[in-house]
Parts: sequence; C-alpha cells; structure tokens
Amino acid sequence: MNTIDRWSVDIYLNEADGETRAEARLAGRAAGGLRGYGTARCNPADWDVPEIGAELATARALSDLAHRLLETASADIEAVTHEHVELADR
Repeated sequence: MNTIDRWSVDIYLNEADGETRAEARLAGRAAGGLRGYGTARCNPADWDVPEIGAELATARALSDLAHRLLETASADIEAVTHEHVELADR
C-alpha cells in the first residue's frame, strides 16, 4: 500500500527595532500543528540588513520545529512500545 502525504511549513516573520522574530508552523499533520520559534537581533555595530535577520530567525525557528517534531515522535513511539525513547538529531 502506497501512502502519499503532504506536510508543509509556513514561516511568519515580524521585524521591529532591530529584532526579527520567526514562527514556523507545520501544517498537514493529523496530530495538529506544531510550531517552532526563532529570533535574530541586529548588533548595533553591524549593518542593518533585514534579509540576514530573516534568514537567521527562520533557520532558528526551523531548528526549533525539528526538535519539537523529534519530541513528538519520541512520545508517539513511547505510547506504542511503553518503553522510554530518546531520539538523536541524526
């Protein structure tokens, strides 16, 4: 049996006062939407390049989302096996 599923991630960005905040929302999962968060701050000595802040905040939000998804998978495995599970990042 072939199963095709589609999950997507929407990234929401907000920039104010030299700080960029990103929220990564996982959509399409039966268990509900997981969210990851990330921020980036512009050092006053650096050039203000909003694109760099968006990239950093987004990367951090996606990393946070990945960790949360691993935690969810661990909990799901534990629920099935009734054994403690620790999943590595790789």
